[in-house]
Amino acid sequence: MNFVALRMLTGDPSKYFGLVFAIAFCTFLLENQTSIFAGIMKRTGHQILDVTDAEIWVMDPKTEYFEQTKALKETDLARVRGVEGVAWAVRMFKGNPVARTPQGKFASTFCLGLDDATLTGAPRKMLLGSWERLTEPDTVVIDQAGYVLLFPGEPLAVGRKLDLNDHEVTVVGISDASAPFVSFPVMHTRYSTALKFQGRQRTELSYVLVRPQAGVDEAVLCARIAAQTGLRARTTREFVWDCVRYYLKNTGIPVNFGITIGVALVVGTVVAGQTFYLFTVENLRQFGALKAIGVTNGRLTGMVLLQAATVGVLGFALGTGLAAVFFQATLNGLATRGIVLLWQSVALTGACILAVILAASLLSIRRVVTLEPATVFR
Repeated sequence: MNFVALRMLTGDPSKYFGLVFAIAFCTFLLENQTSIFAGIMKRTGHQILDVTDAEIWVMDPKTEYFEQTKALKETDLARVRGVEGVAWAVRMFKGNPVARTPQGKFASTFCLGLDDATLTGAPRKMLLGSWERLTEPDTVVIDQAGYVLLFPGEPLAVGRKLDLNDHEVTVVGISDASAPFVSFPVMHTRYSTALKFQGRQRTELSYVLVRPQAGVDEAVLCARIAAQTGLRARTTREFVWDCVRYYLKNTGIPVNFGITIGVALVVGTVVAGQTFYLFTVENLRQFGALKAIGVTNGRLTGMVLLQAATVGVLGFALGTGLAAVFFQATLNGLATRGIVLLWQSVALTGACILAVILAASLLSIRRVVTLEPATVFR
């Protein structure tokens, strides 16, 4: 009977391939859009995740996400250091000076000023040069995408000169920093050097980076810092999720991606469901003939489910393959780096496709089960 079911399914190639294509298209769109959406949302916290030396970020109580900073007082650093359970705490500055090349190319940047003594937060993934050279006067490390943006078509090289708000600096390293949400060059330099680029203000301290003492729970220490200093303390993971929630709540990104994902589900459900139902209706005479010779309703139901499962598996496999090819082709692009096909997206899409297949086969099964064998002889 399974062979008969498959022969019925493939008997009309146009409908068969139409069903497979509808499921493949639905799968590709779902996996593509959910993976891109997740990748873009993760970018909102990439500069936080890149700091591997500290586990806790301390900031102004009203700060909601990484780009939103209100300078702290220098005395806040000492207050944080005085909290029980803090192993060490250091400064970090974040600014957006404009970088300009000798050729006149310019761009706004993410400039992170690192503690002069420890260089906590320096990029650990280096493509060229060394982050340790930031101890030299007026030096910066720039990420690869930023270098390509400012020096298009030129080979990677250290020693190049840049003007940051009219202060000349030397590039001593090129990092493989994670892509930011906004495609600005990411630069690292010393705290004291970064302040020269941005211009002196009454307060300049953006964040305090903290490492707990051994055995001290991060969440407990965050609560202790907040209680004793009145500042906001978040673990790295919490701060990343703060950024994600901010962009979800305050931008149109979820709506735009949600529309595309909704269209994919509608296409998969309506087109595949209608096509499969029409396929079953057109084959009612064959099902009636099988019923007339004694094939049970349970067996006929199994045949319909086998047909639906065959179409679903082939369409899902084809769509996942297309999505994998797409992300592999864009993996090494500077603009799309870090955006990959997530296994969570594949699993979620698989569950959606299963639901689509079940929904598409329910009506078909009902028609087959309620079919009178005498219909065949009319």
